[in-house]
Amino acid sequence: MGRIAVIGAGMGAMATAARLAVAGHRVVVYERTETYGGAVRRFERDGFAFDTGPGLLPVPAVYRDLFVKTGKRPLEECVELVQVDPSAGHVFADGTRVSLPNASRAGVVAALDEALGDGAGARWGDFLVRAREAWDRARRPLLEEPLWPNWTVLAEREPYPSVAHRKLLRTRRAGTLAEVGAWELRDPRLRALLESHALTYGLDPRTTPASAAVLPYMDHAFGTWYVRGGIRELARAVYERCLERRVEFRFGATVGRIVEKDGRAAGVELSRDGSAAVGTGGGPESPGSGGGTFEEADLVVAGVAPGALDGLLGGAALRGGDEVPPRPGAPSRLTLLLALRGARPAGTAHRTVVHSADRDGELDRLFGERPGVPAAPTVVVARPDDPALVPDAEHEAVTLTVTVPSGARVSGEDVERVLGTAERALPGLRDRLLWHEVRTPADIAAATGVEGGAVPAPALAAAGGRLLHPSNTTRIPGLFAAGGWAHPGGGLPHAGMSGALVAGLIVEGPDFQGSQ
Repeated sequence: MGRIAVIGAGMGAMATAARLAVAGHRVVVYERTETYGGAVRRFERDGFAFDTGPGLLPVPAVYRDLFVKTGKRPLEECVELVQVDPSAGHVFADGTRVSLPNASRAGVVAALDEALGDGAGARWGDFLVRAREAWDRARRPLLEEPLWPNWTVLAEREPYPSVAHRKLLRTRRAGTLAEVGAWELRDPRLRALLESHALTYGLDPRTTPASAAVLPYMDHAFGTWYVRGGIRELARAVYERCLERRVEFRFGATVGRIVEKDGRAAGVELSRDGSAAVGTGGGPESPGSGGGTFEEADLVVAGVAPGALDGLLGGAALRGGDEVPPRPGAPSRLTLLLALRGARPAGTAHRTVVHSADRDGELDRLFGERPGVPAAPTVVVARPDDPALVPDAEHEAVTLTVTVPSGARVSGEDVERVLGTAERALPGLRDRLLWHEVRTPADIAAATGVEGGAVPAPALAAAGGRLLHPSNTTRIPGLFAAGGWAHPGGGLPHAGMSGALVAGLIVEGPDFQGSQ
């Protein structure tokens, strides 16, 4: 078996490394920072602990499969998984509140009818039926199989079976998520509920295809899960599984160049600073490289953003770079970590979405010509019921998350507006606040190396292919791409699936048809 160099220690890269090591390869991971996990980080202060990346785990089956395929101990023996119930609370612009049960269509229908009026639950339930059809059509090609060579079929085919809408003698069918909300759900609160799933991934519902209906369907069908101690514990478990499979990690090792030889990837060259930080000897300097340490490899897996990968090669590398349309700029996130005095009230929802009172203004500020932090943002309030995150039972750790443009500069006024919005779900917030920490797009950029702190979204069908991600194979033989910036895109389950796809392509060859 061969020696494989993996660039980056994000979740997709580590999932790839573990699977390849099980197949008998010698795998070395080069990570420019001093820790693993990519965007899945942890902040601790004064006995409080917070996830600074994702806070919940959708579709845990992806990581269950990873642990089954890479060792004897299943996922549940390595972390404690808890199904969050209710799935989420929602505070709408008009003050209406609703709490949605986890993975229960009947429960969700009843809750929406009670909160929004008779008929609201039925409309949402009927939408979920159509969303399931979109999921059944898109699941394998967009999550479980390598990107099709004839990817234009995915670009042109809209899997969501929209309902005919008649107005002024015209029959129309929804082509975007916003149109699904306006024409099929009708109630502005149901529309806000639907569109919040797109905003979570930095997608503009006005232009995002109706196929994005799979996003709320995934939460509904597979439930929403929390990892005790925070999602950072999942990253720790994946890292430890890699170590068990004898994956070698080189932290503080910055890859400056992917080396090609005879038309294929032949290894990586570490920068002078990176090679000095490794402290493991390294290899000889490669001729004409500028003095970096050359590490030979039979194959290279890059868990970095497309622009960074192109830079490591001095040109376009990802297959599909000329064919798959370039993705629109991905937004980032603003996160506030709040240390509160006072116990978490019993029955509090783990996750509450406080919807914007100015939907159009928020979308224009996020996706318009002059992007910035919205004046009236949608705020996601996370209040985990987890003693591991607080110094004692008389304190609470709360995380506020807002979608913002990548590279956005955050002012004190922006932070105050977020706190003010969060008070709609957390009365008395300011009186309870001991201290807060702010995490901006610049902090995400520092953790992940992605320009502007951009956060990738999952791949979606239709829309001319602009929401597809480049293939896991590249134009350079022996070079593969894993993680959220390659197929099948961003989000914890998608990153984990990228590891399965890349490992399959390497172990089984180009005829690999996907996960079974």
